[in-house]
Amino acid sequence: MNPHLSQATAAGAADDVAPAWDGDNEQWWDWYMSLAEGGPETALVDVPEPESGPLPDEPAVIAELAVPYELPLGAAGAFAADGFVVLPRVVTPGAAEVLRRRLVDLLATTTGSSLRAREMMWLEDPLVRAAVLSPRIAGICAALLGHDTLRLYHDSALCKEPGAGRTPWHHDAHHFPLDSHDVISTWMPLQAVPAAMGPLSFARGMDTWRLLADLPFDKVGTSYDLRVSEALREAGVVVHDEPFALGDVSFHSTLCFHTAGANRTTRPRMVLGATYYADGARVIDHPTMVSGDWRLFVPDTEPGQPAASARNPIVTGPLPDDGSGLVR
Repeated sequence: MNPHLSQATAAGAADDVAPAWDGDNEQWWDWYMSLAEGGPETALVDVPEPESGPLPDEPAVIAELAVPYELPLGAAGAFAADGFVVLPRVVTPGAAEVLRRRLVDLLATTTGSSLRAREMMWLEDPLVRAAVLSPRIAGICAALLGHDTLRLYHDSALCKEPGAGRTPWHHDAHHFPLDSHDVISTWMPLQAVPAAMGPLSFARGMDTWRLLADLPFDKVGTSYDLRVSEALREAGVVVHDEPFALGDVSFHSTLCFHTAGANRTTRPRMVLGATYYADGARVIDHPTMVSGDWRLFVPDTEPGQPAASARNPIVTGPLPDDGSGLVR
């Protein structure tokens, strides 16, 4: 039995995820991280503390995030074909450091054992709110998805501690209880992420998930993670596994299989993430334990109803086509 499961969620076969999750989302992350096959233990690599230098004040960071981002030529096509794209210089080093320090404060009371996580920070913190509701970040997502009107599912702070292990292979369509594939997630590292720190890695190909659709999930052990890895290797799927420079942000589809390596460095790996979906999506009829405490993110909403609660604000409106190439 997996020690992170309650009697109710542990019941049934290993691939039976029908029960609802009955803990909080910090407990969910402890459980989910336990489903990753471990890699070889190696000594931690010393990573120096980020050089802060003069930092912008909060209004300057908010103003930066309100400026449209010019998508590189071919970025939307790459996202449509591959299921993900990594964009350079989405945030400046100063803004990343200000955000990193804010997330350190917000995570101070979390208790996760290897990956400390917190969601819905935008409800209480104006800087996080400006980031996840920003025209810059949400506008990129709207352009990549090709939808004018997106809603926020939730934000997330993810702090992978020194020595923490891998995040298992997964795709978010298995997690988010939404009846739409028009869902996109951002991964904004708030420091450079070398290979030893465990960058996010992506299985290339928007349709790659079809190769894995019949693999049985394993809620108690690491067999699903292993089967996905083996299936990708046998099919010759290319895995994008590259370090992130400071300022890089990735955007991946809910269908994109991805994983993240262990943090084999001496410093925490801090990330600000967020997920958005096309307006009109509904909560699926039978959310499972893999969705965690989804009612925290979509309250006052029953299965089958539109996912349009007060905690799912519209973050983008119609995008004018002025030929400039800017996401507005």
